Amino acid sequence: MTIALICTAILAALVFVLGFNVSRMRGVTAKTGGSQMPTDPASPLLIAQRAHGNAVEYIPILMVLFLLVGARSPIVVAIPLIAGATLARLLHAYGMITARTLAAEGKLRMVGAMGTYLFGVALAVALAFSL
Repeated sequence: MTIALICTAILAALVFVLGFNVSRMRGVTAKTGGSQMPTDPASPLLIAQRAHGNAVEYIPILMVLFLLVGARSPIVVAIPLIAGATLARLLHAYGMITARTLAAEGKLRMVGAMGTYLFGVALAVALAFSL
């Protein structure tokens, strides 16, 4: 259960760090007279917004799964799934915030997205089998 709690804390912190980055980029954009509602996929503000938005879309359900699977499943099942999902979300976030544009897929972003899907489904299956 300790790994589940640590990984939950890491992902919670990631949401706040990415949110802070959006606020920071809003300030930078405001100083240069840029739009606060960008549509250009290369806009640093849009990239920051989507990195945060995507994290908020997936991290809450992962956190619930971490805690439930961590409490109910054998550690040999729970730890690799929880650690893998955490790594996937970190890779995805890093891949997004370092992207020059959202119009092109980056390797880290793609690996992180696919890892999120695979580990998320695996966590859900592990939870179903823990009943």
